[in-house]
Amino acid sequence: MPPKRSSQVTITPYPDGPYLVRGDFVVTDQDGKEMPVERPTIALCRCGKSRIRPLCDGTHKLIGFKAPSSPEPWPGA
Repeated sequence: MPPKRSSQVTITPYPDGPYLVRGDFVVTDQDGKEMPVERPTIALCRCGKSRIRPLCDGTHKLIGFKAPSSPEPWPGA
C-alpha cells in the first residue's frame, strides 16, 4: 500500500535540476490515463533528456542542464 500523502501539493524547482512534486498528486498521460506513482515525492524532468520522462533520471547532471530555482522573466515582459 502506498504511503499516505498530505492534501497540499507543492512543486519546487531545483537549481539546474528537476521539479520536485510533493503531496496528494496524480500524474496522467496525455490521454488522461493515470500513471502509477508509488512515492509521496517525485522528480519531474525539466531538461527534456530523461529516459523515463516525465520523471527525472539524473541526466540533467550529465548534460550540464542549467535553470534557476527562481522565476524567470516572462517572454516579452
